[in-house]
Amino acid sequence: MSVSTSPARRIGMIGAGWVTGYHLPAWGRQRHRAKVVAIADPSAAATAQRAAEFGISGIYASAEAMLAAEELDAVDICSPRETHAAMVRLAGSRQLDILCQKPLGTDLAESEAVVASVTPPTRLMVHENWRFRAYYRVLKRWLDEGAAGEIRQVSFEFLSSGMILGADGLRPALVRQPFFRTQPRLLVMEVLIHHLDTLRYLLGELEVVAARLERSNAEIVAEDVAAVVLRRPSDGLVVNVTGNLAVAGAPPAPRDHLRIFGTRGTVELEGATLRLEAAVPRAEEFDADATYQGSYDAAIGHFLDGLETGRPFETAPEDNLRTLRLVEEIYRLSRFDPAAEPR
Repeated sequence: MSVSTSPARRIGMIGAGWVTGYHLPAWGRQRHRAKVVAIADPSAAATAQRAAEFGISGIYASAEAMLAAEELDAVDICSPRETHAAMVRLAGSRQLDILCQKPLGTDLAESEAVVASVTPPTRLMVHENWRFRAYYRVLKRWLDEGAAGEIRQVSFEFLSSGMILGADGLRPALVRQPFFRTQPRLLVMEVLIHHLDTLRYLLGELEVVAARLERSNAEIVAEDVAAVVLRRPSDGLVVNVTGNLAVAGAPPAPRDHLRIFGTRGTVELEGATLRLEAAVPRAEEFDADATYQGSYDAAIGHFLDGLETGRPFETAPEDNLRTLRLVEEIYRLSRFDPAAEPR
C-alpha cells in the first residue's frame, strides 16, 4: 500500500444504509490519507446514526446538497443501485473521483451509458469487493503458480435456506434484506454478479452457454434459483454455477463453495477453508468476519492507491462491464418470466 504525504482526501459518502457499516470502518483504516467528512441520505435517522458512529461532521438529506456545500475530492456511492447512474453523473459533473458500489446501473445499457459519460480528470472505480476477499487472493496465487496444473473443470455453488419459511413464518433472507421482495432482478444481479466477477478474476474471460432461472415463492418478484453454464473461449473450459436461496438443509447465510479440478490437483474453497489436494497438499483457514470486512478494506485501499499512483483500477468500469455482459446474457438466455407462478 502506498504511503501518501499529501493532505488527506476529503470523501463524501452517498447513502447511509446497511453496506456503509462496512465502508465506513474501511475508510477509518485509511485515515492517514482520506477522511469521510460528509454523508448524504434521505433518511435523517440513518445519517445521524452513521455520523455519530464515525465522527462525520457534514450531514445532508441529498447528494446534491452535499456536493453544493462541501469541498470534496471524491465520493463513495453506497445508495440503492437504481440511483447509481444518476449519482455517478452528478459527481462526474463536479470532476470528483468516484468509488461506486456495483452495479453501475440497473442493466447493461444504463451501465454502458454512464461509463461513457465519465471523462477525465474524473476517475471511476467500481466497488466490486468479492474478488478482494483474502482467500480468493490466495487461490489466485495458487493458480498462477500452477499448483492445480491445467484446469479441466470448475464447479461453483452458492446455496442457502434463506428463502424457506422458518418456524416463525418468516423467510430469513427477507428479514435480513427486505428490499429483496421488490427487486425485478434478484439472485443474478444482486448476488451472483459478485461470483461472476470473481470467476473472471480467477480464470479469465468467460461466456454464457446456458442459463435457467426460477422463483421459489410468491413473496418475491424475481429469481432466487439459478443454474448457469459458462465457457472459457480460450480453451473451452466449462464452469458450472449453481445458486439457490431455497435449499432445505443449507444454512440461512450462504457461503461460497468452489472446486477447481486440475491435472495436478484439486483446489476447493468451502466457506472460509481453502484446500489444495495434490502431491504436496496445502490448506489455509480464514476468519470469516475478518475476511468479509477485509474485502472492503482492500477495495478502498486499492481505490486510494490508484488515485495516488495513477495506475489502473483492477475493477475499472470497462472491466466491470464485462461482468455485466455475462449478467445480461444470463437473463436473456434464461427467458425468465417474473410473472410466472413460483415452482
